[in-house]
Amino acid sequence: MIQLIFASHNENKTAEIRAMLPNDVQLISLNELDYFDEIEETASTLEGNSLLKAQTIFEHFQLPCFADDSGLEIDFLDGKPGVFSARYAGEPKNDQENIKKVLDELKDTEQRQAKFRTVITLVTRNQINAFEGSIQGSITKSQKGTDGFGYDPIFQPENQTVTFAEMTKSEKNNLSHRTLALQKMISFLTLNKITLQ
Repeated sequence: MIQLIFASHNENKTAEIRAMLPNDVQLISLNELDYFDEIEETASTLEGNSLLKAQTIFEHFQLPCFADDSGLEIDFLDGKPGVFSARYAGEPKNDQENIKKVLDELKDTEQRQAKFRTVITLVTRNQINAFEGSIQGSITKSQKGTDGFGYDPIFQPENQTVTFAEMTKSEKNNLSHRTLALQKMISFLTLNKITLQ
């Protein structure tokens, strides 16, 4: 059995990922390790924050570890909110305030193309690997749906007629940027389990 740490306190995300991993990989969350320190996300990119979190936890526990960072990138706003997605409207982070700010900034334009992007970084004793997933879509003019979190009520994926917040969890997971990145990491793990020893 190979042990792999997920550098997150989010138990819903942990359970979702655990269900996708091969049976011989034991996923461990930070909660299960009684690690509750806040890891400052000080990098200016998703790649940087993902690496920072994974390296911090790897150095602390000396076990293979991965972390993720995600952001919404809007063409009209030159890629914003991007790495600042969770706190776009300021501290403390507030999904509704973030959504309001984005809708205000786009109110006078029909250019509403955007993408959600996730970067997962896997740190092991011998190497560092990054896996990216992204999904194209557009920002709706008003909020639709009550499921999901973050910007889900205003993000409508390409070739879909509803927002992420109008989808069931499984419908969203089948499309999502995080799932795409995870699938790449799982393929890598399946082919390279020796690197985790």
